[in-house]
Amino acid sequence: MTTPAERARRGRDARKRVPRSAHAVWIPSVDRPDPVAVLERQGRDRLPELLPIRYGRMAASPFAFLRGSAAVMAADLAAQPHTGLTVQLCGDAHLLNFGLYAGPERALYFDLDDFDETFPGPFEWDVKRLAASVAVAARENGHSEPKVRRAALEAVAAYRTAVRRLSRLDELAVWYERIDAERLLPLLRSARQRGRDGASLTRARRRTSLQALHKLTEVVDGRRRIIHDPPLIEPAGASDAAALRKIFSDYRSTLAGEPRLLLDRYRFVDAARKVVGIGSVGTRCFLVLLAGRDTDDPLLLQIKEARSSVLEEHLPTGPYVHPGHRVVAGQRLLQASGDVFLGWMTGPQGRAFYWRQLRDPKGSAGDAGMSPGELAAYARLCGTALARAHARTGDRIAIAGYLGGADTFERAVADFAVTYADRTAADHAALGTAVAAGVVRAAPGV
Repeated sequence: MTTPAERARRGRDARKRVPRSAHAVWIPSVDRPDPVAVLERQGRDRLPELLPIRYGRMAASPFAFLRGSAAVMAADLAAQPHTGLTVQLCGDAHLLNFGLYAGPERALYFDLDDFDETFPGPFEWDVKRLAASVAVAARENGHSEPKVRRAALEAVAAYRTAVRRLSRLDELAVWYERIDAERLLPLLRSARQRGRDGASLTRARRRTSLQALHKLTEVVDGRRRIIHDPPLIEPAGASDAAALRKIFSDYRSTLAGEPRLLLDRYRFVDAARKVVGIGSVGTRCFLVLLAGRDTDDPLLLQIKEARSSVLEEHLPTGPYVHPGHRVVAGQRLLQASGDVFLGWMTGPQGRAFYWRQLRDPKGSAGDAGMSPGELAAYARLCGTALARAHARTGDRIAIAGYLGGADTFERAVADFAVTYADRTAADHAALGTAVAAGVVRAAPGV
């Protein structure tokens, strides 16, 4: 058995391959793929009528562009040397992919909450994406350049500090590590003092499936159904509804015994197609409304198409053949307390899907209008959450050995983040040019 000292030495040895200071350098290669071409290639097998919504959302700002362009950044990261210290990557550790969510026992935790791109890979890829998103957010909020770099540095410093702390704990302590929602309280108080509507723990706890029922459904002729809100929510066609009913049993079989028994207490009521977040717009996604004891005892499930991770073409083959299984397994590994209704199955035309609860109580402090101090504090919280996830799935002792006790790594990644924020602004402008030239069609404000 490898000792902790040997594992730490392995991490320090990785500095010979990639010195910590080397993370500061990022120069686009001469054959860097055109970012708009990367997005168009992603769209080839998506629903074409929804792609203008995706481009319209991404064209809104560099921050929105970065959120939807995980594939672009994956290619950029893959062109650089990496440490070889592998974890289960989130794959899209963007600032807005962290937030509050409720565990099965209904307690609120702060954690990662998007896993569509999860895949095994070098730990620093997630760290760099988080840092870049913090830098882009800081610029969008009008912060000075020193404070832009400082916010990115705070995220990475928190990551390093947390990994080093977790490297000294035993295995069970690391596995059960949680970030309680109360850690957000100082940020929420600050937001209220500044007159903003920041997320509230009380509101987050009230965001139950019953609240979603009233927001997303209505009663028509005595029957509850999902509200139609074209083009964002539209009724599932007869063939889609029939297919969803048929594959429901396949999904059920991927659940453990207890959640399966619970699911059996609900009956299928309605289904609708839904447009999802920026990066996933155009993929096939459905809402399924189930009813338990009566129509006021709902369960809303989301069925989302799972595709290859944007990381897969750049990394060795992963352990899961089924893309839905990959997403579900990645979420179970990375998230501190998972959704009991996570499952996967194969749908019509051989497409892979995964299932999860919709609108399980959650929320986020968000980034809009954050002061430099607030953004830095939120970035630290995100860095800590990312470290906790990586510590569960990779060799935390080796990573801690690589990071070391000095601030070399965070200073380097902060420099990278500022450089990549410049690149993101240029890529966003390129999308705007493509929209103006009619190369791609955008539907803003949807």
